[in-house]
Amino acid sequence: MDLNLQGLRVLVTAGASGIGLATARAFAREGAHVHVCDIDEAALASLATSDPGISRSTCDVADATSVARLFHETQLALGGLDALVNNAGIAGPTAACEDITLRDWERTLAVNLTGQFLCAQRAIPMLRQSSNASIANLSSAAGRFGFPLRTPYAATKWGVIGLTKSLSIELGIHGIRVNALCPGSVAGPRIDAVFASKAAARGVAADVVREEALAKTSLHRLVSADDIAHAIVFLASKLGANISGHALPVDADTQALV
Repeated sequence: MDLNLQGLRVLVTAGASGIGLATARAFAREGAHVHVCDIDEAALASLATSDPGISRSTCDVADATSVARLFHETQLALGGLDALVNNAGIAGPTAACEDITLRDWERTLAVNLTGQFLCAQRAIPMLRQSSNASIANLSSAAGRFGFPLRTPYAATKWGVIGLTKSLSIELGIHGIRVNALCPGSVAGPRIDAVFASKAAARGVAADVVREEALAKTSLHRLVSADDIAHAIVFLASKLGANISGHALPVDADTQALV
């Protein structure tokens, strides 16, 4: 199966680690030109050594000025844009709703939802010039189910679905496809930290929370960052030319989060 991504110009936010890094590398393996941004300067420095062919910017996607600078640097690095991967996000607090501070609530919304809006705004004029344009927005299984003790995170991930559905209709006339990805629990340090945080809030062992999460999947396993990356790459290829407006679960068939 030929994905035919040679020369595709791709921007991946939060692309120096985790799902973002897996996605950037997956595109690069298919011959795409990839630019990533990240707020973690140490991770970007590591990427410069491990993947020198991937260009890089420092960016806080919640800051409009930082995002404007990112897209200027992306234009300089790639000469245009064919695919935006809105991957940047934070876990937010783990606590009962009444115990969550307004500051934590607003920061989670700023990164997870406003960040995607700001990047989409800057990307759309560039994508209109492409013959194979797409946006992939990272949502979550938490954008499909209720998620107690994680209300800021869940609210943003439901919001990403609304953003995706609206943009797919708005941008379809320009040939720009917009889809959301809804990962389940992705193996790695981030989900380990989430399990530990939720376990601490409940006063149980982290292994208990992990096993509960696995029990709610039909395949009884975590997914990998590469699983998500492969789905994003497919949607950005011409094989995904008529797939738009969808929220695609990549979650080992997760049935619930509670």
